Amino acid sequence: MPKFLLTIYGDEAAQGQASPEEIQKVAQAYTDVTDEMRSSGVFAAGEGIEPTPAAKTVRVREGKTMTSDGPFAETKEQLNGFYLLETKDQDEAITWAAKIPGAAVGSVEVRPVLTYPEA
Repeated sequence: MPKFLLTIYGDEAAQGQASPEEIQKVAQAYTDVTDEMRSSGVFAAGEGIEPTPAAKTVRVREGKTMTSDGPFAETKEQLNGFYLLETKDQDEAITWAAKIPGAAVGSVEVRPVLTYPEA
C-alpha cells in the first residue's frame, strides 16, 4: 500500500493561549483519531513535536555545519506534528486528514512518500 505523510500545521501563539480544558479536549480528539487509525490498520507512525523555539535549523556550507534557532521561514502556521499512514490511495489519506483535529483550526498537508526502486 502507498504511504502518505500527513503534516499538521497550526498557530503556536493561539495554542499557547488555550485553557487547560481546551487542551484536554484537543488531546482527547487526537487520541480518538489515532486509535481509529490504528484499529483500521492505516497507522504507521505519528507524533506531535515541540514548538518552534525548541527547533534548530542545520545547514552545511563549504563543509561547515551551521545551526540557527527555530524554523527556517517565518510563517503564520508552524509544523505541530505528523502521521504516516498506509492507505489504498491519496483520497483515503485525505479522508483521514480531514479527521485530524488540527485540520479544523490550521491545515494538514497530505504528501505521498517516495517509493524507491529495489537496489
